[in-house]
Order: sequence, then structure tokens, then C-alpha cells
Amino acid sequence: MQLDEVDKRIIASLVSDARASYAEIGAIVSLSAPAVKRRVDRLRAAGVIKGFTAVVDPAAVGWTTEAFVELFCTGRTTPAQIAVAARRHPEVVGAYTISGRADALVHLRAADIAHLEQALERLRAEPFVTSTHSMIVLSRLVENPVP
Repeated sequence: MQLDEVDKRIIASLVSDARASYAEIGAIVSLSAPAVKRRVDRLRAAGVIKGFTAVVDPAAVGWTTEAFVELFCTGRTTPAQIAVAARRHPEVVGAYTISGRADALVHLRAADIAHLEQALERLRAEPFVTSTHSMIVLSRLVENPVP
């Protein structure tokens, strides 16, 4: 699907505030509320907009410790196997296949170091994981939503 500048501005408005009304977005992009709704519906149908969600501050729910973990896996481990395993762990907030020596990178959030250690132990117990390399996040410097 080809996006025009109005589509991009609508998306940017939704990323900034997904609860904005079609009328509010329309005022920003110079369209009527029904025209914005039609465009949003078209963007959703095309899979450009995948959904709407609440963004929760991890500290507000007590998950203030986070780490990135490189996974090293057995030779025939597929990305699908890694994804299924990652979804079993509530502390996993993201999992990615990557280039380089590691097979995957997993982003974990936990309440504290003890909780993080438990999550790591469970992740390491997956049958295809041969080793891990963990990096604990000290501070978040930049977080940008898309676009």
C-alpha cells in the first residue's frame, strides 16, 4: 500500500495519541472526521495500523529492572521455536533474530535482580538454548515511537 502525506500525518497523530478523536485528527490534517475514519479503516484493513494499545510505564507496575539477553541456540533451532518459547515467559517484552554470533536477542523486564535471575534461569532451561550473554540496562536514553 502506498502512503501519501496525509496518511503519514494521520499515523503520526495516532502514534502521538491513539485516543484522539477523528475530529481532532481531522483538524490537524485538514480533513473531516468521516474522511479520517475512512483512511484509518483503510490503513487498518491494509495492515499498516495493526491495532491500538495502552503504553504502560513499567516502573508504575513495579517492573523496573530490564536486560537484553543474547541467546545461543542449537544448530537447527528455528525462529518459530524461539518465538513460541519467548511467549511462555511473561518477563519477555521482545524477542528478535539477529545477525552476528548470537541467534536471538531477548528483551526482559522484571521487578528486581532476583526476579530477573529467575526469568533468566527459566529462559536458559529451554531445550534449544546452549548459552546466553546478558546485559542489564542501567538507564534508558532514547525511546521513540514510530514514526
